[in-house]
Amino acid sequence: MIAKVHLVDGTYELFRAYFGAPPARTRSGQEVGATRGVLRTMNHLLTNQGATHVAIAFDTVIESFRNDLFAGYKTGEGIEHDLKSQFPIVERACEALGIVVWRMVEFEADDALATGAARYADEVEQVVICSPDKDLGQCVRGEKIVRLDRMRQTVMDQAGLKAKLGIAPGSVPDWLALVGDTADGIPGIPRWGEKSASAVLAVYEKLEAIPDDAKQWKIKVRGADALAASLAERRADAILYRTLATLRTDVPLKEGVSDLEWRGADREKLAAIAAELEDDGLMERISRLA
Repeated sequence: MIAKVHLVDGTYELFRAYFGAPPARTRSGQEVGATRGVLRTMNHLLTNQGATHVAIAFDTVIESFRNDLFAGYKTGEGIEHDLKSQFPIVERACEALGIVVWRMVEFEADDALATGAARYADEVEQVVICSPDKDLGQCVRGEKIVRLDRMRQTVMDQAGLKAKLGIAPGSVPDWLALVGDTADGIPGIPRWGEKSASAVLAVYEKLEAIPDDAKQWKIKVRGADALAASLAERRADAILYRTLATLRTDVPLKEGVSDLEWRGADREKLAAIAAELEDDGLMERISRLA
């Protein structure tokens, strides 16, 4: 059995590189510093962290089907051109490294990761979702499917999620519905905070099970009357927010787990990428892959 499959949040990696790696502009004016940064970190994953089966997902189009459900959901508006323009470049660069690339248009990158995790879990010893995003906590399953924060080098399994949030993975979308997620444009329910949401969902698990009347709650929470009233008034909104926060596991990914095996970089494509990035040292730095 395959030991591990690594499923990488490419959008997060590109954003992290854009704000953390040195900028670099080609003679034509194209910013490519973040793409170079992603190549370095993927190189490290393959050579230093021993990844053997890898896929990386990108939000090729920032908008998704969720924008049709809620007008306030995140869009590509406001994303700097120098960052947004690197998506097609970094996708081709990762393919040149020999990594399976999932380009998301209707769905989001996180949906692809959730789908891959659900699909491959029974065929491998462990699925490692490489992203710190809270919503991916809903995918965690025991020690079989874990979430890796590559920047902090911390791994979260189901026990770790329970210790941090006080809830089971299945309650993560409900928790995000109450608390909100500013990165995705989910406003949450007024008065609800992380601690109150965790405490109540630890008992009730799902939004529908939380009584409208706080006097019926099986748990004592500070400000329970106000929390209950706020949720009762906006319960339909909360259900919608949960739908937005629930990751899809039916993305039509064509690859089986064996297709994710890394078999080396494509030297010709990698050389073309190096020329496009005007990075003379790329081939030397990734010589082992080439």
